[in-house]
Amino acid sequence: MRKSYIIILAIISFSFIIAISLYQIPCYPEKVASHWNIKGEVDGYLPKFWGLFLMPVLSLILFGLFVFLPKIDPLKENYQHFRKYYDGFIVLLIIFLFSLFLLTVLWNIGFRFNMAGLMTAAMGIFFFYLGIMVENAKRNWFIGIRTPWTLSSDSVWDKTHKLGGKLFKICGLIALAGIFLPPPIGFWLVIGPVILNSLAVFAYSYFVYRQENKTPQT
Repeated sequence: MRKSYIIILAIISFSFIIAISLYQIPCYPEKVASHWNIKGEVDGYLPKFWGLFLMPVLSLILFGLFVFLPKIDPLKENYQHFRKYYDGFIVLLIIFLFSLFLLTVLWNIGFRFNMAGLMTAAMGIFFFYLGIMVENAKRNWFIGIRTPWTLSSDSVWDKTHKLGGKLFKICGLIALAGIFLPPPIGFWLVIGPVILNSLAVFAYSYFVYRQENKTPQT
């Protein structure tokens, strides 16, 4: 078994242990705060069971999905060229979900903190690593910047992902800067750059494809 898989299963198992332990404690709230708005205010609740077990179950499902996807990808051989980055992405995703789980638990047992700021920081780290993986990803059907033009050409894929990777890392750094700003601004520093990045790489992939497939003038 891959070392990364052992780490992931250990994290998920620990999250289930925490959930099972807290579920048996009568003083843990029956109505669990589970969602915060862009100002860091609670605006959503779940029953005790789902408030504790939703994130561990979701983590397990996503882990299984990401393990399964390379096996059914017609371009499965290409994963070997960026496998360590792909595995690192899965580990980081599970750590991100586990962190969110822990923050939710801490909030519901009485601790108070800037949830919006912490989530902004987590998203910044996540996007920065996503940029690293994107820069190294090779053509496949599930992971990366998948447009009709990147999927049709290794060259277009590589050029688009080199640019997209750099832009995602910039998005991550901008999101991290949002820690020091009021929650609503921090939220838009996460969402805004990612939207612009998505539009930019979509257009760029088309531009590169057109450049590489120009009909020679006679």
